[in-house]
Amino acid sequence: MSSSHTSEFIVNLAPTGMVPTRGSSPSVPLQPDEIVADVLACAESGITSVHLHARDENGIPTHRKDIYARIIGGIREKRPDLVIGVSCSGRMGATLEQRTEVLGLEGDLRPDMASLTLSSLNFPGGANINSPETVRHLASEMRSRGIKPEFEIFDLGMVNVLKYMVDRNLVDPPFHANLILGNLASAQAGFLDIGCITAALPPDTTYCLGGIGRYQVSVAGMAVAAAPGVRIGLEDNIWLDPAQSVPASNIALIRKVHALAEVHDRKIMTPDELRRRLHLRSFQ
Repeated sequence: MSSSHTSEFIVNLAPTGMVPTRGSSPSVPLQPDEIVADVLACAESGITSVHLHARDENGIPTHRKDIYARIIGGIREKRPDLVIGVSCSGRMGATLEQRTEVLGLEGDLRPDMASLTLSSLNFPGGANINSPETVRHLASEMRSRGIKPEFEIFDLGMVNVLKYMVDRNLVDPPFHANLILGNLASAQAGFLDIGCITAALPPDTTYCLGGIGRYQVSVAGMAVAAAPGVRIGLEDNIWLDPAQSVPASNIALIRKVHALAEVHDRKIMTPDELRRRLHLRSFQ
């Protein structure tokens, strides 16, 4: 991690994900109106971007673009400046057609970014399958629709894939990545893991550090101290404390990041500034 960061840093909210349920987390937003309300409350407190997952009427993860349209539309109605990313996840057996459905949204409903996990990996509860062909296809679809990839990087091998794609002009700079740490089968949340991955990133890459489960708060501390951004939210962790005794909410996690930022004299980057840095369209 470089100590030459600017005073501004990205706060990327991941409010829902594919795993938390109402039973495991009473605060997790599942339906479109709940997600919109939660995101807007966190935006009022101070965030830069949001990484959205959709759920169907029964709370089951879905790639349906009509549900994403309701979420994006609800957010943009109040906060058109907020940088919006959507999930194209390969977990839970999603087909390539399902994964690219949300990329078909147009006009004001078109997302600014979309997740692109750069290789397959295992989670404790299942696999996220991303074949080389799938990764190339998703990158091509995003490029053709003017959507910036939000690279999901879980280990050093995924950085190698990103560099391979950069070398072959399959993706366009500037690049943006989430480095997601602490998963059982990938990079852990230590200084050496983080340093090896960040040192290998291609030039012109902005990134957020995110920790899974009990590592989220400690990784957030490292991110606020010495990284360009932090990813935080109930998608990755449903507890407010490492002992897992206090249930978290998205707004409580955002407030914890703000408290860390105050200690380190860092300010939350505005969505408009991130749009400028990543060459995203403006809604002004």
